[in-house]
Amino acid sequence: MQHFTTVYDVKDPLQLIDEAIDLKSSPYSFSSLGKNKTLGLIFLNPSLRTRLSTQKAAKMLGMEVMVMNMDKESWAIEWNDDVIMNGSTVEHIKDAAAVLGSYCDIIGIRCFPSLIDQKLDYSEKLLVQLMRYCKVPVVSLESATLHPLQSLADAITIKENWKSSYKPKVVLTWAPHIKALPQAVANSFAEWMTKTEVDLTITHPEGYELCEDFSKGATLEYDQTKALQGADFVYVKNWSSYNDYGKMPSVSSTWMMDLEKYKLTNNAGIMHCLPVRRDVELSSKLIDHPNSLVQKQAANRVFAAQAVLKNLLITSNSKNKVNVEQLETENA
Repeated sequence: MQHFTTVYDVKDPLQLIDEAIDLKSSPYSFSSLGKNKTLGLIFLNPSLRTRLSTQKAAKMLGMEVMVMNMDKESWAIEWNDDVIMNGSTVEHIKDAAAVLGSYCDIIGIRCFPSLIDQKLDYSEKLLVQLMRYCKVPVVSLESATLHPLQSLADAITIKENWKSSYKPKVVLTWAPHIKALPQAVANSFAEWMTKTEVDLTITHPEGYELCEDFSKGATLEYDQTKALQGADFVYVKNWSSYNDYGKMPSVSSTWMMDLEKYKLTNNAGIMHCLPVRRDVELSSKLIDHPNSLVQKQAANRVFAAQAVLKNLLITSNSKNKVNVEQLETENA
């Protein structure tokens, strides 16, 4: 693994899920792997689970961690190339990323979309520019289009809570919200589920279709009631429109997941990435339900991050070993 920004960075997603589960039984068994290594975490947006879980995962691997809220504590960064910097930006990402790469062995970055310019957001400019100039492995802590650490934790949670031999029916259902939210979590969940051993159905009102690059392979159902029938897992999440980018088309019917709708499922595990607006997105009675997996998802964020960092460290250490051996051979 060279970077971790999408499921396509992972050679074998199912193996990575199993690795993360194995780490739970012996979380400090690789505590020497990150010795004398530094993880830099760069945040352009708020975070609770992503920040703390990734810090804990790194420390369990023996790494040192540096955290910076770049939107508040850094110079204003210029992300575009070939510009004359005579405006409000003070430092170019080319220079800042090179410095970060010299300080850190792995860098994580969290950057949300504008929800104004679809083409710009879906180009993942900030993530791409950092990867281009820092010259070290990069982990997405959520980007404009994807949240792979969350989706890995979700996949771990489903694997741990499914004991039958047949493929579980997993339903990703749109939920109401008071403001427009990114498509990142929904995109990422769809992308990961279509690469694992589940039967994925996505249900949402018309106008809330996701980008087909991420949802291809899933069943689309506009009728939430029909979609929920027989579901083994129900993942509740809001997102804004992709086609009418960043907008919130009006919805006439009630889409909040509640106990009445839950009766349609196969005693499903209820999932949400958090934070959640209780009784807006999801009924409090379901969040606190015996079959709620919300807190288990949050706990699995640690082991998702640990599995990813472990693999990046192994790859990096192997490269360094080769470089040292080559140097020793040349100097012999």
